[in-house]
Amino acid sequence: MKKILLFILFLSGQNILAQSVEENYPTDPASEQQAGIPKGEVLKFTFENSKIFPGTWREYWVYVPAQYKADKPACVYVNQDGIQWKAPTVFDNLIHKGEMPVTIGVFVMHGKVRAIDPDAALDRFNRSFEFDGLGENYAHFILDEILPEVEKQKTSDGRAIKLSKNGNDRAIGGSSSGAVCAFTAAWERPDAFSRVFSAIGTYVGLRGADRYPTLIRKYEPKPLRIYLQDGSNDLNIYAGDWWMANQTMLRALNFAGYEVNHKWGAGGHNGKQGTAIFPEAMRYLWKDWPAEVKLGVSQNQVLSAVLVEGQGWDEVGAGLKFTDGLTSNNSGEVFFQGVLGKSYKSIPDGKLETVEIQTKNTSAIKFDKKGNRYEANKKTRSIIKYNSGKKQSIATNIVADDLTIAFNGNMYVSVSEGKENSSTIYLIRQDGEKMLADKGLRLAKGLALSPDQSLLYVTESTSHWVWVYQILADGTLAYKQKYGYLHVPDTEENAGARAITCDREGRIYVATNSGVQVMDQTGRVNAILPTPNGYVSNLVFGGKEFDYLFVTANGKVYRRKLNTHGANNWDKPNKPAAPKL
Repeated sequence: MKKILLFILFLSGQNILAQSVEENYPTDPASEQQAGIPKGEVLKFTFENSKIFPGTWREYWVYVPAQYKADKPACVYVNQDGIQWKAPTVFDNLIHKGEMPVTIGVFVMHGKVRAIDPDAALDRFNRSFEFDGLGENYAHFILDEILPEVEKQKTSDGRAIKLSKNGNDRAIGGSSSGAVCAFTAAWERPDAFSRVFSAIGTYVGLRGADRYPTLIRKYEPKPLRIYLQDGSNDLNIYAGDWWMANQTMLRALNFAGYEVNHKWGAGGHNGKQGTAIFPEAMRYLWKDWPAEVKLGVSQNQVLSAVLVEGQGWDEVGAGLKFTDGLTSNNSGEVFFQGVLGKSYKSIPDGKLETVEIQTKNTSAIKFDKKGNRYEANKKTRSIIKYNSGKKQSIATNIVADDLTIAFNGNMYVSVSEGKENSSTIYLIRQDGEKMLADKGLRLAKGLALSPDQSLLYVTESTSHWVWVYQILADGTLAYKQKYGYLHVPDTEENAGARAITCDREGRIYVATNSGVQVMDQTGRVNAILPTPNGYVSNLVFGGKEFDYLFVTANGKVYRRKLNTHGANNWDKPNKPAAPKL
């Protein structure tokens, strides 16, 4: 027993020594004040009128370099947790030597809601909520509240402060949770911040930042340049292992093709090495400026397979205010709804035409292999078939959210009765027989058939699942299963899955709050395609070869050429290659 206790004490001593390792780093000359170098000015302010983080009070500092002239907007560096890294001195030296552009530094403290009676109660500390969480909130806070507030100020000699609005002219950084916050702001808004400094970053399980390495590998790359720093004796506690997490981030960023540099040390959770390498990090982040940070090429096999180099999202029909209800016919023409039921058609060459289809009360439109149009009408609670202008009632007393018609003529219809009630899937046979196929999903929305038409995929908007059913020989459904696992944004309670479609290789494309999530045949999200305008409400393949993916996103329609082809419901069933397991 005595030997065991001695061994435990020995291990404890080793751990203490590891955590308190001596850290000696060379001092970069740029971190020291140099004779004859013009010094910038540091101004201090407070801010307490946030609408994004209501009730919070905080301090912030603004560094203005001596070289700044008010007739030209300056580049911007935003740092979380106030002034760190001897940043004003570093900026003085690097700007003077031309190693970084004329840059105004904005150093922001996290907010707190001050106690009504500080003698009786603590302030509410907002740091983790603001810094550790994923999503756009903090980026909006900086862009919409802090930077406009900075531009209201003036230097002591009366110069107006003007900040560049170009993301290529902006960098953001921080340490620990502040590093996560900086990365998140750039990740969510790469148009606003293109350069990130991350020291001892908290990419662990506090508020979701442990998901970043996975998301980085799946998302289409963004135009970001990143510098990472950490030490092998960083924290290893209940939320995770900081040292391993930062290495995992580096591997993910390299895999995804990002321009990334790093400096590892043996230090703990402190700012010693971060301060030592801050000048080096700034030189790296600002190198070649004003050349833009370039997009990298990911090693993600699905992104490589489906994306066409140089082909991004193109807006279809600029100026439209509300769009939804995407569908395509067997000629590759894509139809969608506009304001007050007005309908549009994008013909294969991408041009837009107005068509005379009244869709004010239409919830879904689909075509069959003969080109017949089927409309689900909410007002008349019916599904109508249009054949050369002739109307035929297919089903009554049904308010469909979506429908799809198989090659053999069987129709599947989703009907949702609100979040609190079970949704219903109906099978409508060619002879008009309507039968219950399944019940129990919550807000069942989109329907899609696999390329071989042996499976029916159904999205559930209230969860992160895509459900799957096997289609039996008589058209009925069996073996219901939660199949596709979708990613959920930090700001949402669910993935918001809506429309769904497949390509001929069996990949599954889902319209979600995160963009287009692309699953393999086994239900695993392999890739995520963000859109220029946020969440995706609908999607469909169109164009002459069905190699354009059309999406509706926040009222706009976009299309993108892909290196694949849509599997249409009217196509003869086609068995794709087996997935890699």
